[in-house]
Amino acid sequence: MTIGVVGLAAGLAAGGVVLIFALGYALQRTVDSEAFKTADAVAILVGEDALPDPLPVAGSDVRVQVVDAQGRIRAASIDADRLVPMLYAPELDRITGRTGLFVPGQRLDLRGPVRVVAVPAGPPEDPQTVLVAKSMSDVVHSVSVVRTILLISFPLLLTTLAAVAWRVVGATLRPVEALRAGAEEITGGARPGQLPVPASRDEIHRLAVTLNGMLDRLESARARQRAFVADAAHELRSPLTNMRTQLEVAQVLGDRTDWPAVAEDLLADTQRLSRLVDDLLLLARADDAGARQRAAVEPVELGELLARVAQRYPAPPVRVVPPERDLWTLGEPDALDRILANLLDNAVRHARGEVVLAVAGPDESRPRYHLVTVTDDGPGIPPEHRERVFDRFTRLDDARARDAGGSGLGLAIVRELVRRQGGSVRLGDAGPGLRVELRLPLLSPSTESSSI
Repeated sequence: MTIGVVGLAAGLAAGGVVLIFALGYALQRTVDSEAFKTADAVAILVGEDALPDPLPVAGSDVRVQVVDAQGRIRAASIDADRLVPMLYAPELDRITGRTGLFVPGQRLDLRGPVRVVAVPAGPPEDPQTVLVAKSMSDVVHSVSVVRTILLISFPLLLTTLAAVAWRVVGATLRPVEALRAGAEEITGGARPGQLPVPASRDEIHRLAVTLNGMLDRLESARARQRAFVADAAHELRSPLTNMRTQLEVAQVLGDRTDWPAVAEDLLADTQRLSRLVDDLLLLARADDAGARQRAAVEPVELGELLARVAQRYPAPPVRVVPPERDLWTLGEPDALDRILANLLDNAVRHARGEVVLAVAGPDESRPRYHLVTVTDDGPGIPPEHRERVFDRFTRLDDARARDAGGSGLGLAIVRELVRRQGGSVRLGDAGPGLRVELRLPLLSPSTESSSI
């Protein structure tokens, strides 16, 4: 605020100085114009050899003389000196063109500085000069009055503007101070909640609404992070507890320990722990928007991809329905492989007899997408829970969740990877069982032709 007042004072001072100079210059130009007008009129009379005596002038602050080349005064106004020219010879030589100069008022018995202009007149054989002098006392007085008014009004104006600015800026910044205090309380842990929103529908109001939205998103992110850490700790603790228990039992049994069986159990827990850590790292990278960069994408033939992934599973229960023609998409091969593997793992764990893996080309309902389906004849998922199962570490209370092979991250990883491929995934009914529908974007015709 102080800087603003200082800047305002400097601006007003600079404006006042410019005003004084501009006013003085304008008034001087006015005096010159009137003097030259009088001089031109007298020069015409000199050219016509019709000079009256004395020369007529308007006003008591004007003096006129007509001087020849020898410095003699040929004619003069009633108050002008008839013996001594208004300008001395060196001063006459300094006047070039339609200019003028200042002389002391005492020389011409006038008040204040005097402006004198010179205009040549007469025939070439008898050159003469018309001198017109006009007092600048009125100009000096006018400039002095304006200067005095500015000097008196400037502090009053500055004080008034500073007071108004202080009130206006204070009223404007008061909501900002409230926002700052609220933010300090929230970040200091004094209270949760949101920042105060001013009643005015201005920029401060919109700023407060935006900041509150940001706080809501940050709180949601912190809650998700806390839940993620708690769930991850719980999931990691289970295999670690199993491994510790087995080692403690083996230590107690000593020579009676079946070490091959213990090693097999430890290896299974280690593999489960390794898969869980890999899944957690993948989701952590997915949450990092700055590091979320897609790997190299390339054309992928979906029929070949389905067949290759299905080979890892026993022929029953997994059955692949080959497409009638090659169907191409553009994506990350490893990510697509991971998507299908997660879906098949989930389906195989819950299927009673069969898992069907199929792919279909675009149709009228999805002209820009291929449709990959994974269908099992297991217990299925109730419709009200089909969106929630994509959340991390989600477990349902039905038979589909009571298994020992899943960590609750498979479908969350599927959704994240599918989004990175530009597709979508949803769950539907398959009679008795679950049908997972995976939409993957078409490869552009030009790229598909070059790939084939």
